[in-house]
Amino acid sequence: MVGSASLGSGALAGAAPSTSCGPARQDVAIRSTVPLLDWSENFGIDARGDLWVSRVMRGEVQRYDREGRLTATVAIASPGAVRLGPDGLLYVVTGNSPLAGSGGIVRFDPAAAQPIPERFAIGFPHPNGAAFDADGNLYVTTGNGVHRLLPDGTEDMDWWSGVDVEGPNGVVVSGNSVYVTANFVGADGPVGRVLRLARDNPADTTTIADLTSFGSLPDFVDDLVLRDGALYVTTLAGHLVRVDPKTGATCTVVSTQPLTAVVADPANPSALLAGSEEGTVLRISPAL
Repeated sequence: MVGSASLGSGALAGAAPSTSCGPARQDVAIRSTVPLLDWSENFGIDARGDLWVSRVMRGEVQRYDREGRLTATVAIASPGAVRLGPDGLLYVVTGNSPLAGSGGIVRFDPAAAQPIPERFAIGFPHPNGAAFDADGNLYVTTGNGVHRLLPDGTEDMDWWSGVDVEGPNGVVVSGNSVYVTANFVGADGPVGRVLRLARDNPADTTTIADLTSFGSLPDFVDDLVLRDGALYVTTLAGHLVRVDPKTGATCTVVSTQPLTAVVADPANPSALLAGSEEGTVLRISPAL
């Protein structure tokens, strides 16, 4: 999340929030051209396995092939999450900035020679994360909660009215579970939290884990992905953290620069791709 993610980054960077998951391999998948200007806010993977990177500071989404070569650029204002829809189109959050005003969702055909974004939904303050469920509904995290959009772009207002999540950021859906990262100020101070909402009843909300840095200080949680039954969460302090969604147990996969997003690597079944504020895209292979 641009804006919130920048607060306190120098104070938190480099601290370990939990025990190590074991040795992990880390290398550069896509190198930043201009640090910070290349801020890699989020990712999406199209049906061909190409990676689309949201360069939020540049106002564009860039396509890279499996060799890491830049092959296309689509202009989108303050892009956030990029998600492949059941119709084969890519859906991109736009307006992911506290300065952007009202934002929304656009979509385009990633296979087109010159993709042209078209509006899908509007009217969301500072939208950021997004995820589809098995029925084609799109969940979007925004400055005023978590929204569920039906396949025709209209909002399920009954679902939204049942949600009570402050400071949502990343979101991923699996079965009846909607996993959300959230950052807010609680009774004991700032909290970076991983939550589970029930898809059929969003009022049924469970805290899975609170992530910390410097032993007990809170960390800022950003994006997350579910892979092989585990959640992988990126944090401002530069950690990729594995969270067991059943027990809440956590361990640190790697500690590096501030991380913004994470996705399964389409070219490597054992690896994840992680974005960064600096702009570099890292390939990380967790210990098994």
